[in-house]
Amino acid sequence: MTYENILATTENGVLTITINRPDKLNALNKKTIGELNTALSLAVTDDSVKAILLTGAGQKAFVAGADISEFANYSVEQGKALSADGHIQLFDLLQNLTKPVIAAINGFALGGGLELAMACHIRVASDNAKMGLPEVSLGVIPGYGGTQRLTQLVGKGKALEMIMTADMITADDALNWGLINHITTQENLLVKCNEIANKIISRSPSAIASAIRSVNANFKDGVNGFEVEIEEFGKCFATEDFKEGTTAFLEKRKPAFTGK
Repeated sequence: MTYENILATTENGVLTITINRPDKLNALNKKTIGELNTALSLAVTDDSVKAILLTGAGQKAFVAGADISEFANYSVEQGKALSADGHIQLFDLLQNLTKPVIAAINGFALGGGLELAMACHIRVASDNAKMGLPEVSLGVIPGYGGTQRLTQLVGKGKALEMIMTADMITADDALNWGLINHITTQENLLVKCNEIANKIISRSPSAIASAIRSVNANFKDGVNGFEVEIEEFGKCFATEDFKEGTTAFLEKRKPAFTGK
């Protein structure tokens, strides 16, 4: 598949998707969101892809926000449609993907860029990373899930402070607040992300998919996460991975999972 604004390469089961607009600090525009939707949708059905890394080209930015020039003159209805389409095409798709997605945050992750990272399952940042939701300085609010996912990750008080001040925070602050999982050097960022991905890949893909669905259920209105966990737990017993995992344990050998 050929893309204009992203790069996609697969090696040893890990698909690395790079947002490739360094001259625009990898800002998200409609075309980029559409290409990310395509790449992620293809990854879901590609058995060779076991995990996904999402990053930005260059050393300055993961994604430094949305492309403001695209929506500066939008009406109320156009604004609502922009937000809703983004949720469906990319941010909700990413969060609910049943293959693990790791955000490699190099440099600025602002606005839609931080929202993109928060929709991933795991976040690793370089030590020079700066993160924030500056939308209120433009007279708007985060519209790609930022008000919800940031609150889930760091709590109401810190989320409101970040959103209302529009201030950026450092990687150290982000780690202390629970916004990211790890900090590393920029040079070691993808190495660290691949280490995590490879560890995940060695586990049961079907169980990982069940775990993602169960954890996500906790944040869905009207859904009892405990009941989803019980259901997903039961389903695991019908998988080949469960039979292989338990057999390998009893035989004191490493399991060879197939994801079935």
